[in-house]
Formats: sequence, C-alpha cells, structure tokens
Amino acid sequence: MKVENLMSKNLITLNLDDDLNKARDVFNQHSIHHILILNDEEELAGVITDRDLFKNISPTIGTRNESHKDVILAHKKIHQIMSRTLVCGQTEQSISEAVLLFHDNHVSCLPIIDEQNKPIGIITWRDILKVIALQYRKKNN
Repeated sequence: MKVENLMSKNLITLNLDDDLNKARDVFNQHSIHHILILNDEEELAGVITDRDLFKNISPTIGTRNESHKDVILAHKKIHQIMSRTLVCGQTEQSISEAVLLFHDNHVSCLPIIDEQNKPIGIITWRDILKVIALQYRKKNN
C-alpha cells in the first residue's frame, strides 16, 4: 500500500502569522491533532500540534479566570511555537517506509509534499495504527 492511498487530502492549514487563538479554534472545531503551517507562497513552513498549543496557552483562556497575561499569550503568533524541522513523506512511498520515518524520527505526523514543497496530504501515526488493526482483524476472521 502506498502513502497516497492512506493520506488525508482534506488539509487544514494556517499561516505563519495566525495567532494561537485561531489555532485553538481550529483544533476545537475539527477535532484534529496537527495543523500544517504555510508561508505566503503556500509552501509548507511548519507543523503545530495540539500538544504544542497546550504547552503555550493557558487553560484559563476563555473562562472567567483568564488573566491579562493569558490573553497576551493567546495572541502569540504560530510561527513562534511551530516545529520547523519537518520530516515529510512522498505519495509514492510505501506504508512500511512511512512507518520507518515515524519510528526513526519520533514524529506523530508526516506531511506529504509535492516537488514545490506544497502540502498535498498528511498521514498520522493513528492512520498507520488503523491499517495495522484492520489487517490484523482481517487475518483473524
């Protein structure tokens, strides 16, 4: 099986200068764990995870206990906390090659990019686990 058969093509992206409030809204609205960050040329510039966000935003934001400092932190720009060192995949790679990339690089997602560094898909460790679980279930039936 190739990565292109498994990757999600419905990409949810933000821009470098979007703030953490916007990222929080996107995570809450879409129930996802990774957002691809694009530069002005629509090229992949980074990735932000829900864990990155939780480390950098106060849990009291949006509640009656939020402080002025909480509000200021929520307006921090995404490019200030995103991961810039990316491990990316290609559509023609096998799932086995993707598994090695996940394992060897300790990442939780692989953005899939084209030759111009533009994102065309994403695959996560959950996608890999789903394939393994389905294969195991099929084998045992």
